Amino acid sequence: MLASLLGLLRLGLATRFRVNGAYWSWRKETAFGNDSSKWPSAAARLHAMLEYAAWSWRMRRHLK
Repeated sequence: MLASLLGLLRLGLATRFRVNGAYWSWRKETAFGNDSSKWPSAAARLHAMLEYAAWSWRMRRHLK
């Protein structure tokens, strides 16, 4: 869980917390598709986002 929060913080800082900016719009589209009616539940999306954040934190630490 800590890795997820640190990953979200790092990504937030990198994107200046512009949640509706280009990067996050692209990320949502590639992860969940264009049609929001076909998206998974909010809980499933939150779980996927936390997994992605943890993965990004681990990859960042692995590359150093």
